Amino acid sequence: MKKHKKVNKIKKQGNRKGHVLILSLVAIVPAFCLLVIYVVGANYYRNHFLNGTVIDQVDVSGMMISELEEQIQRYSLRVIERQADGTTLEEEILGSEIGFSYISTKPLQTILKEQNNYLWFLKQNAVYETEALPFYEEETLEKKIGELRGFKEEFIKEPTDAYIADYVQGRGFELVAENRGNLLNRNKTIEVMKAAVNGMEEEVNLEEAGCYEEPRVTLEDTTLQKTYASLQNYVNTVITYTFGTEKEVLDGDTIVSWITVNGDRVNFDRTMVEEYVASLRKKYDTVFRPRKFYTSYGVEVTIDRGDYGWWMDTEQETEELIGMLERGESGERVPVYKQKAASYETPDYGNTYVEINLTAQHLFFYQNGNCVLESDFVSGNPSRGNGTPTGIYGITYKERDATLKGENYRTPVSFWMPFNNNVGMHDATWRSEFGGNIYQTNGSHGCINLPYSIAQEIYNNVEKDTPVICYQLPGTEPEPLIEGPVEPELPEGAVVNPETGQVEGIEQGIEQQTGQEPLVVPETLGN
Repeated sequence: MKKHKKVNKIKKQGNRKGHVLILSLVAIVPAFCLLVIYVVGANYYRNHFLNGTVIDQVDVSGMMISELEEQIQRYSLRVIERQADGTTLEEEILGSEIGFSYISTKPLQTILKEQNNYLWFLKQNAVYETEALPFYEEETLEKKIGELRGFKEEFIKEPTDAYIADYVQGRGFELVAENRGNLLNRNKTIEVMKAAVNGMEEEVNLEEAGCYEEPRVTLEDTTLQKTYASLQNYVNTVITYTFGTEKEVLDGDTIVSWITVNGDRVNFDRTMVEEYVASLRKKYDTVFRPRKFYTSYGVEVTIDRGDYGWWMDTEQETEELIGMLERGESGERVPVYKQKAASYETPDYGNTYVEINLTAQHLFFYQNGNCVLESDFVSGNPSRGNGTPTGIYGITYKERDATLKGENYRTPVSFWMPFNNNVGMHDATWRSEFGGNIYQTNGSHGCINLPYSIAQEIYNNVEKDTPVICYQLPGTEPEPLIEGPVEPELPEGAVVNPETGQVEGIEQGIEQQTGQEPLVVPETLGN
């Protein structure tokens, strides 16, 4: 029994020793392996560059100098180029084609010798610049670059800027995108490719490197966008001129033909706008144009003198139209006029006017188409060159209590209505008779002399611009009046009181020709 216990005790001691041995081996073997790896690594990096070593921009980690030389001998540069349609193509330049090699490896050997190979397991992040740059023939490289397809004339498409296409009726203006093309900048390309060769890069993308000439103006260009917006605004502008029942529509189709673009400035050709306004004047102005007039005698006459009618102020209208266009304003428009007529329709003088038959020495006043007054009158004396001119005119203004001045006298009138410069209608209280052939021997200086009541009624019913139509109508001559006594001559400074008919203010005895009124220069009494 005791012998058995002793055997068991011996077995336990043996097991304990085995465990210790195993544990020792477990600790020693890895350490030994690590030591072996370290020694192998240290030995390996005696002739290999440590990890993280960059020489002359080339990562040489783990490489031998001989491997670096072999790599240089096998070196080629893949060139990625852009085609005109935006796709790419690749070409290759071999190192052997440009004499690519090291002149000397001594700088490399120095770096290898000086590196601490016992720290091989640490990344060094060591960057070196040496004189052992790979050698290549620059002229040969530049020649090879020039032989790339990107420099072939048939392959090249120059870049074009984005632009605004010409106006198309019904569509307006359109923006046309830029085309990048594929025109290489030679100097930039050579610079980029030399850098790639110097760095022993395997690939160079000429587009990514910025070697292509690019359009100066793209769709995103703010100036282009601003100009386009302005042009589209003008295209959508519609200005409607109204001439009575007639209308003239000025729209984008016409407006765009007047536009000139200079950078971001959109201007209107003033000459073309002036021509358009002139065309409206030519079509719708009636001033200085002959008219047919149907007289109260049932006879039609032609009125070809006078300044009555629509008269457009073309200069001012051009200014205002350009301003409206520049603001992009649409809407109805009435032209600026120097003078207006009664109606846009024919006849332009409307149906309210004074009709003066100089042959018959008789006038009619029509109001809204109805003859409301007629009267005899005395007109200018033709034998003295003072005949009243024919033509159609508008009353310039009307004035109460004006004074007509002659060379040697002043004569007051109560109702003054000039219509052709200093020729007008007025009362003539110094006359006792009107009509007949008085005007041939005792006529005025050109004015229409009227009875007081007639002048008053016309004055009360006309306004500025009321038409006055003067004409001659052979066959309507009045019956000659029986010669009466010659009216007394008025001394200088004498005036006739229109209320009493009495001559007043006689101060001097210089005689004046009886019945002759002065060349009219009105002066308002009491002002």
